Amino acid sequence: MPTFDNPTTDASEAEQALRGLAHATRRIEDPSQIYGVLGSLSRATASLSQTLHQLGSYHDNHGARADATIVDPKQTGAAYRVSWDLHRAGEMLTSIQKSIDSAHQSEATIVYPSPVTASRPSSRSHDGLSL
Repeated sequence: MPTFDNPTTDASEAEQALRGLAHATRRIEDPSQIYGVLGSLSRATASLSQTLHQLGSYHDNHGARADATIVDPKQTGAAYRVSWDLHRAGEMLTSIQKSIDSAHQSEATIVYPSPVTASRPSSRSHDGLSL
């Protein structure tokens, strides 16, 4: 369950949820679920992109703070590199989201046959008890 205020916990739960999804999609038994999965993945990708941009913005605004401890003096530009990489990844995810959205729209045009249900005998005769 998302906390909405603890990024470490929420990131860990998102990781586990995505691992579960990767496992669950190894075999698709009901293809009619694909449309909903793609919609959820599109929204999740948008949220991940937003998260990366927000983390990058933190480094933009606070990266050169006087109270930040730099472990390796050769890495004084680390915050700027982190910011650059995070914003770049966020933009890549925006592009990925557009591809997922396109697949989602195309998926909406596919009609899958209903799953086969066990057929019941039409006659009333049977060997067992009936309620």
